[in-house]
Amino acid sequence: MIISKKLKTASTYALVGLSALVISGCANKAVVSYGDAQAVETTDINFGSTDLQKVASQMTDSLLSSPVVGTMTANKRPVVFVERIKNKTSEHIDTESITDSISTQMLRSGKFRFVDMTRVESVREQLTFQNEDALVNPATAVAFGKQIGAQYMLYGNLSSIVKSNADKSDVYYKFTMRLMDMESGLIEWADETEIRKTKEKSTFGW
Repeated sequence: MIISKKLKTASTYALVGLSALVISGCANKAVVSYGDAQAVETTDINFGSTDLQKVASQMTDSLLSSPVVGTMTANKRPVVFVERIKNKTSEHIDTESITDSISTQMLRSGKFRFVDMTRVESVREQLTFQNEDALVNPATAVAFGKQIGAQYMLYGNLSSIVKSNADKSDVYYKFTMRLMDMESGLIEWADETEIRKTKEKSTFGW
């Protein structure tokens, strides 16, 4: 009889423990859902997806609507080299994503062509393989010295000024871009855009 009670008690504890685990598992279960990639992102005041989209769109629109660029691309598609944006802020920002967005939008316009300097070593290795390895038919190998050089270089900077006190944080971003003629060194186009974001302390804390 005593053994039976002990077994019942042990079974009860086991069920309670199992129920607790099940409830805990349900409570901690993550729910994944899709969101709007174009929606305004306000998680914090750091540089985010909305800021990236904003600067890329504004710079591309400014460049493509420039009268100088209009004349430049009237009867030809200039070859452009896009240098990675220099990050002068205190944040870790993937500036390559900005240049990728800008170059993609420019390419879609049909007015420019690009050379990708981030793949130069890979291209060189492939050309060396094609021209020097016995496995490749020489008649199909791409010859050295046939690539087209860039006529213009697009480059820019991203900087910021951050101010904060006990009640408020303020960050100011400034994004500048320039298009330089590689032969003459002249700047054919330049523009900048600004972003200011603030965060104020609420009654219930940050």
